[in-house]
Amino acid sequence: MENNILTENEKFEEKVIEIKRVSKKTKGGNKMRFTALVVIGNGKGRMGLGLGKSNDVPSAITKAISTAKKKLINVPIINDSIAHPIVLKDGAARVMLKPAPKGTGIIAGGAVRSVVEVAGIKNISSKILGSNNKAGNVHATFKALKALGLYKRIK
Repeated sequence: MENNILTENEKFEEKVIEIKRVSKKTKGGNKMRFTALVVIGNGKGRMGLGLGKSNDVPSAITKAISTAKKKLINVPIINDSIAHPIVLKDGAARVMLKPAPKGTGIIAGGAVRSVVEVAGIKNISSKILGSNNKAGNVHATFKALKALGLYKRIK
């Protein structure tokens, strides 16, 4: 699998999508922890997604970045956009991504915008059709971009 090879000199842009405080009921009381959802990308079609959990926010973000570096994918970018339209459903989240002509820019909601920006896509039109949950929408967008890479374009 060539997707998981990480070169030493590769620089990634990191975006924290969501930080949540979660608690668990235990015998001694509530145990508080934090989860961080982070997207990383080099702006040239290589990106990753990670979720980190820890007792404090900085270490949760560090763990999320480490996980994202292990789950790197290649996104095929043609003329600063994606190859073809795609609609993907992942759990309750449904995301539609469509290629856009040059100069259009990124027409996307908050969570989807962060994902496509770090991937290096400059012209895209998208719509969140299902849930409003940020984490679900990010995972659905990530899977949609991953599915784009599975199809080989024949010239």
